[in-house]
Amino acid sequence: MNQANILDTPNVYATLLSKSDEIGFTMPSDMYIGTFLKTLVASKPAGHFLELGTGMGLSLAWMLEGMDNTSKLISVDNDMNLIQIAEGFFGGDERLQLICADGEDWIVQNQEEKFDLVFADAWPGKYSLLEETLGLIKVGGFYVIDDMTEQPNWPEGHLTYVSSLVDKLETRQDFTITKMDWSTGVIVAVKTK
Repeated sequence: MNQANILDTPNVYATLLSKSDEIGFTMPSDMYIGTFLKTLVASKPAGHFLELGTGMGLSLAWMLEGMDNTSKLISVDNDMNLIQIAEGFFGGDERLQLICADGEDWIVQNQEEKFDLVFADAWPGKYSLLEETLGLIKVGGFYVIDDMTEQPNWPEGHLTYVSSLVDKLETRQDFTITKMDWSTGVIVAVKTK
């Protein structure tokens, strides 16, 4: 399957890709993780979802496509320019709350929140504050991360962080995980207790 064969692409997707090129955004999520997130989100009617790392809003577009009208999504990024771009595309969607904040600060300050799915697409929630982030997930909820296979834009030494993260997830007794050699390398974990 190639990306050209993916159906039901969000209406704004091509425009978001053009905007990414225009501003030189070099870390967009690919379509495969988008379709995967849409599917997982659709499995949680009236769900409560969290995206750590709004970026250009490419994954956000897919998540919104999968959500029903009673679901809610919070997306957090520390870059005001990216949040403003996302506001321009999605600001009219009442299911969405866009927050410009340091991800670590947000995680620490919102430990009472519980989510059906957390997509950690930023350093916070993935390589820092993992324990606190996993604590935000409801039993039966998903923790999703991508970029787990080596990428050309990885800084030197990044593979060590990835390996450490995978080791931590594999030893947890309260999550069942699947590692997928697909897309950019995806791990999905489900909280079991």
